[in-house]
Amino acid sequence: MTILDGKKTSNDIKDEIAEAVKALKSKSKKTPHLAAVLVGTDGASMTYVNAKVKACERIGFNSTLIDLPENTSEENLLENIEKLNNDNDIDGFIVQLPLPKHIDEQKVLMAVNPDKDVDGFHPINVGKMTLDLPCFLSATPFGILELLERYKVETSGANVVVIGRSHIVGRPLSILMSQKRKAGNATVTVAHSRTKNLSEITQKADIIVAALGIPEFLTGDMVKEGVTIIDVGITRVPDETKPRGYRLAGDVHFESVGKKASFITPVPGGVGPMTIAMLLKNTLLACQRNNN
Repeated sequence: MTILDGKKTSNDIKDEIAEAVKALKSKSKKTPHLAAVLVGTDGASMTYVNAKVKACERIGFNSTLIDLPENTSEENLLENIEKLNNDNDIDGFIVQLPLPKHIDEQKVLMAVNPDKDVDGFHPINVGKMTLDLPCFLSATPFGILELLERYKVETSGANVVVIGRSHIVGRPLSILMSQKRKAGNATVTVAHSRTKNLSEITQKADIIVAALGIPEFLTGDMVKEGVTIIDVGITRVPDETKPRGYRLAGDVHFESVGKKASFITPVPGGVGPMTIAMLLKNTLLACQRNNN
């Protein structure tokens, strides 16, 4: 069994980006600038945004954090987005999700300039991705492709099952892996909560991507020998033996599935770190486009 080490791979990518930033600066080119908009005090969101800011510092990016209170109006948030859209120094920005319930998430995502949408959530970027045109790929699927590619996992002709059909992971990844690309050319099945006889489907899969948000859902009896497992889920599971009173669990029962897998991502330290790395890579791409 080979662990697909997202932490190490993401650090490798950050080192590569840092070298690219040095090259830009040596030629007196613009330094990449990533901005993040955070609304409210959601703990997980604050942790994630802070990690992005630290990553920017490490690789030499400029970063801006726009921290708005929980009761910020939708109108005020849209005004801040418009300022970022019009700020030529900002190469890309993200609006951290989830947003407070009084704000229309879709309306906010639609307001982001697609050329600065380094999260890859805008319908224009999603449409271009579907047509295999140059665009910003959503960071988590992008990170999964990069992991598969760097660990030389064979995907061409592979039977891939993606469990989960979210717009952020499951749906885009299923499209990307069916396209003509290095980590592609696969035959992809999308499974979800209404799928019947799921075990029969997963037992035939060469690669399984678990992205449904149910801890330890995929078990050893549901997979075949030699399978490659990508675990996207991360859930806090109560555990009184741990100092914090919980442990982090993926969508895969690591102990039983790991005995059969040829490649598997851990949780934590698998897909999660890759998401931030690919967000940074998208920002570098945005800056390079601007420099050109």
